[in-house]
Amino acid sequence: MTDTPQKKNGRNRRSIAGMVIAVVGFVVFLMGTSPELFGLDRSPVIGFVQITVFLIGLAVICIGGYISLLSMWRGQPRSISADIGLRLVATGYVISVAAGMADVFGIGSQPWPLIPSFGRWQSRGVLIGEAIIAIGFLLMLPPHSFPNKPE
Repeated sequence: MTDTPQKKNGRNRRSIAGMVIAVVGFVVFLMGTSPELFGLDRSPVIGFVQITVFLIGLAVICIGGYISLLSMWRGQPRSISADIGLRLVATGYVISVAAGMADVFGIGSQPWPLIPSFGRWQSRGVLIGEAIIAIGFLLMLPPHSFPNKPE
């Protein structure tokens, strides 16, 4: 089965658009995690605005990765593992948001009258969420994207 050039170009455009979206998300993520790289550091602690910015960046990365990986399926139906991978990406993001915003939601170590900050347990929760997102992206890869084994 051969692809027509029009279909192939459309798939390539989606793949490139997804990668561009993911890179933009990464820049936003970096702006939240390391604002000093952009000359925006105003506080020695990671506060509510920084947490919100890096979680928005993480969401944009997830959307861009989904678009790119979806274009790799070449119009074929996705496998069950790819559907599970998509759900893992979404679950990992929810875990990251819940861990990152724990103080804001009232389940963190800094209760309401205190200023929300990003502590050790919150960072571990976000890292666990990011690891689940990475596993989800790996499951979304189509089987035809792996090189053939030499026999």
